[in-house]
Amino acid sequence: MIGYVVLGTNDLGKSSAFYDALLAEIGVSRMMDFGDRGFAWGATMESPMLCIMTPHNGESATVGNGTMAAISVESRENVDRIHAKAMELGGSDEGAPGLRAEGGEGFYAAYFRDLDGHKLDVFCYG
Repeated sequence: MIGYVVLGTNDLGKSSAFYDALLAEIGVSRMMDFGDRGFAWGATMESPMLCIMTPHNGESATVGNGTMAAISVESRENVDRIHAKAMELGGSDEGAPGLRAEGGEGFYAAYFRDLDGHKLDVFCYG
């Protein structure tokens, strides 16, 4: 149902380097380049994408309270690896990898914030 999620950034260079390295861990690369405005990552042009952009209105990007983007992966090992990579790249921990009752049976997830403070979740079932 979701085609893409856009996260605002105030430092396109720093943010794009973070996501290049982070998403490479699951074989995802840049799919679109919006010049000095931002980038989009995805597995294919038809799959959901994660975008970082400078705000269209020219004002500073801010973090939405209560918003979160979730990245679906194939295994618990991938959840562990992505969370560890986010920490290595300077992200901040919002919840170490583990089973989470709120997601239902077999929901394994980890939570972190990117360099701009956006909250992300990486998860799998099973």
